[in-house]
Amino acid sequence: MFYVAWLVLGLFVVSLIFCVIFHFSVVWALAAGYIFFFSYGLWRHIPAGELWQNSLRGLKTVSTILMVMVLIGMLTTVWRAGGTIPMIVSLAGNMIRPEVFFVMTFVLNCCISCLTGTAFGTAATMGVICMSVANFLGASPVWTGGAIMSGAFFGDRCSPLSTSALLVAAVTNTDFFHNLVLMARRAIIPFVLSCVIYGLAGWHSGSSAGMGLDVWHLFSSSFQLHWLTLIPAILIIVCSLLQMDVRKTMGLSIFVAFVLTVTLQHMAVADLLPMLLTGYRCPEPALAALLDGGGVLSMLPSIAIIGLSATYAGLFERTGLLLGIRHGVMVLKKWLNPFGCIWIVSFFISMVSCAQTLAVILTEQICQDLVQDKEDMMLALEDTVIVSAALIPWCIAAAVPLAAVSAPVSSLAAAVYLYLQPLWSWRQWK
Repeated sequence: MFYVAWLVLGLFVVSLIFCVIFHFSVVWALAAGYIFFFSYGLWRHIPAGELWQNSLRGLKTVSTILMVMVLIGMLTTVWRAGGTIPMIVSLAGNMIRPEVFFVMTFVLNCCISCLTGTAFGTAATMGVICMSVANFLGASPVWTGGAIMSGAFFGDRCSPLSTSALLVAAVTNTDFFHNLVLMARRAIIPFVLSCVIYGLAGWHSGSSAGMGLDVWHLFSSSFQLHWLTLIPAILIIVCSLLQMDVRKTMGLSIFVAFVLTVTLQHMAVADLLPMLLTGYRCPEPALAALLDGGGVLSMLPSIAIIGLSATYAGLFERTGLLLGIRHGVMVLKKWLNPFGCIWIVSFFISMVSCAQTLAVILTEQICQDLVQDKEDMMLALEDTVIVSAALIPWCIAAAVPLAAVSAPVSSLAAAVYLYLQPLWSWRQWK
């Protein structure tokens, strides 16, 4: 039985590697994995109906996240069309100065990722702007890409809109808003140290080219950059501080941004409604590369990945497929503290799974006996899986943002926050 379990896991790993090598969507590997694990359960003489019920139970744990991802698809459309993202990018873009460029790149991407909760969306907006300015200034694309990655995943870890934070809260059965407070406290020192390192890198870079691009003029030709366009973003912050349900918070922001799009940007409702599904398309060619995107359809691959990954949890629990690996982790505990074990497991699981979602679920399943306190497990997952996955070049968490900003893979070596956060957390572990 032990060897069959390892054979099943091996087939899953091979399917993941095959998809990575031949550039197929990881969804296909996850679908194949479900078939492998379901078949293993049948081989164990577990009734198909029971396996199906366990799969559905795992899926129910992420039902809120799936709804949030649909709302994010709509939100990213109306924030683009309504002028919210153009306004934020314009205000932030004109603040960039050569002598503090890397620090500003990190901080600005932190701000955008905290507002949107998505590393991908941050890279596609502020990240693109920062890399464009870097090219204009002659600044290092490696340091610029590293600062973008660090800032993008700062918010991906602890934003009120972060689906990864929602997933960790669901998996560990902890309070989402209380988690945000704990994560913010744990991030202070890594954030400050990252600013210091990027400041020193910028000071030594010697970049002294002219001032940045006139981002305000670029966007004002197509959008009404009025202060009212900031209201949808402000609502996210205020409602999150009031601990309003994230679905209601996003729904309110979507509604206000929808109204602003129609009244302030003068877009017809008939044109805007289909974009909620298909994504925003800017009529101005010069801005299309910066703003096009969003929509529910853009979230479907991520929804499929999260949905399929969630079904694994119930199957693993019922079939005991991971018991052998759990035993190995308990042996590893003799040499490392629980956080160190979780960090190592999460890194290798991320290398195999190529996605944060599955890595979170599998790491929690494998390491649940190491940590008894739910909040400690939540922090351990946030400070290992969520940031470590972005350091693996073939993992979706790294590949998509790097491609969006056209940064070299070597930028991952300069993503200092992604190293400092787990190191600081390891130091804080009792």
